[in-house]
Amino acid sequence: MTAPSPPPEAGPGGLDGGGEDSYVRRPQSRRVAAWVAGLLLAGVSAVLGCRAADTDAVTPVPQVLAFLPWLLVPAAVALLLAALGRWRVGLVWAVAVLGGLTWFVQPYGTVADPEGPPVAEVRVLASNVEFGRGVRGLLETVRERRPDLVFASECDRACDAVLRAGLPRSAYPYRVAVSGNGADGSVILSNLPLKPADGVRGTLGMPGAVADIKGIPVRLQLAHPMPPTPGDVGRWRTELGRLRDFAASGGGQATILAGDFNATQDHAAFRRILGAGLRDGARVAGSARTPSWPTSVPRPFGTQIDHVLATEDFAARDARFLEIGDTDHRALLIDLTLHRAPE
Repeated sequence: MTAPSPPPEAGPGGLDGGGEDSYVRRPQSRRVAAWVAGLLLAGVSAVLGCRAADTDAVTPVPQVLAFLPWLLVPAAVALLLAALGRWRVGLVWAVAVLGGLTWFVQPYGTVADPEGPPVAEVRVLASNVEFGRGVRGLLETVRERRPDLVFASECDRACDAVLRAGLPRSAYPYRVAVSGNGADGSVILSNLPLKPADGVRGTLGMPGAVADIKGIPVRLQLAHPMPPTPGDVGRWRTELGRLRDFAASGGGQATILAGDFNATQDHAAFRRILGAGLRDGARVAGSARTPSWPTSVPRPFGTQIDHVLATEDFAARDARFLEIGDTDHRALLIDLTLHRAPE
């Protein structure tokens, strides 16, 4: 009779016979997953903390805040890695971060209807034509959509000349402009009577005016602060602050502030403009977070930095972000309804 064979001995790799390499590899892979999850969560948490603390901080926070909703992707990856790494603290951390991001991704601002009877419909178009290159598309859009007010950023001298030649003076008899080259120039076109007014001072042209809409004076201001590129965050913050001061100086007068703000609802400096008594027209019209820049990426990617803001005298509807071609911005076309303040 043959004696039974002894049971196999557990080698360094355990009973699975994987050997020493198999024994080391699994715990090491879990450690790597946990470390990567921690790094992702630390970066996302820093930006989320600034959003919660109502500050834009310093580079790279302002640049990343512009794309806050997309931080859900690395946060979700961190959650998966924490699970793979069996890192319980990381799992709790990732869930908390995802919850915080979900909270702040919600549209910001009020949407209540104005009080008082409606007085007039005003169609507004805001477009950054990128150094004047998008002027042909802007011209076609204006001819087709017939806005009452056009706020054109980065419309240089050549761009202004194309608009003058391509649009009948009878259609847009009123205009104010800051003449300049490249990004410096900006123009407001109007089929409503305009009176000159001081524009907000900035590195780039930001003209202002007062429109007469059915006998109601409405302050107009084109917005185009410097972008928050590294090295220019201070100027960006200062110029958004000046736009906030303009909004706060109205004394209850109806106001439209429109253009390329180089800022989103996740920037504290932009929210302070809204806090001065303005509402984001796209938010009111149900199109919050619709991307307006850059056009080089398909929707829904990108971010909304082009806005039409107005005081609570205005209702808003039908916000449309239009591809006009040859510019990295989509134009924002929106219909506003001016209401008379209740007696």
